[in-house]
Amino acid sequence: MSTDTIILTRSQVASLLHHEECIAAVEEMFRLHGEGKTQEPSILGVHAVTGGFHIKAGVMDLSKSYFVAKMNANFPGNPKQFSLPTIQGVVIVCDAANGRLLALTDSIEITIQRTGAATAVAAKYLAKKSSEKLAVIGCGNQGRVSMEMLSSIFSFKEIRLFDTEPINAQKLQTEASLVLKNVGVCATVQEAVKEADIIITCTPSRKPFLTRDMVSPGAFIAAVGADNEEKQELDEALVFESKLVADITAQCATIGELHHALERGLVTREHVYAQLGEVVSGRKEGRTSEEEIIIFDSTGMALQDVASAVIVYEKAITRNNSLSLDFMA
Repeated sequence: MSTDTIILTRSQVASLLHHEECIAAVEEMFRLHGEGKTQEPSILGVHAVTGGFHIKAGVMDLSKSYFVAKMNANFPGNPKQFSLPTIQGVVIVCDAANGRLLALTDSIEITIQRTGAATAVAAKYLAKKSSEKLAVIGCGNQGRVSMEMLSSIFSFKEIRLFDTEPINAQKLQTEASLVLKNVGVCATVQEAVKEADIIITCTPSRKPFLTRDMVSPGAFIAAVGADNEEKQELDEALVFESKLVADITAQCATIGELHHALERGLVTREHVYAQLGEVVSGRKEGRTSEEEIIIFDSTGMALQDVASAVIVYEKAITRNNSLSLDFMA
């Protein structure tokens, strides 16, 4: 048996992982999780002076058993200070039957795509089927990929963009305008989300900027930015007055938007209507009216990384053109 480990760069990962298959794989993982057919994924967070690290890990037992762990560094000050990306990291893929190290890959592309895929899956089950207006708050790579994945499910007639760095919104507008005419850059969050059917928030904000009065009845909100206890995008009153669906309730209670509403004493964990897997598996109904506001508290489930990394690894071994090393040599 070969003991070689495949090593893949970000560009190689991007060439192997496509939006449609990532959405399908992430949806299947949420379904299996909702049916109780997966082990509970794990997370560990460690703070640093100007950022932090987190490790997310999970196991997939299907036709073959894999263990995947992702270590991401998150340093929001990097782009301006050091010309480094905010998120950097590595994904480890192992054979869960014998522990063999199969692959080491860059984590950025997997993180961006699996997060966008979760947003698309959540919107598929929780947004109005007739959704036509999309608002993207935070126009970096995550905003772009989320917009692309949502656009594969919904036929948007209008997309509005907002970013605290206007150049990011203008760049995304240029890209989006190649496939959709009505794409506008807005000067404020309030302008961007006005009458929006679907709202994506994917920012590093540490202060809430989206309030209940800004959100129209029937809106679906994918709150993506809060992935540690210091980040927050949604006002606690908005969380309190909306139907809340978590990716992982325990995780959201620690690092998601739910965490802040709990800290304020506005809600208990029972305020969570369902975990997304329960909705995808049919154990809980999704949207029950055209008027209800639904929030998807997306902190990033490790099984999303597992599903995406396994696609990349299994494609890579068939192509035989990646670097490999024998760590046991």
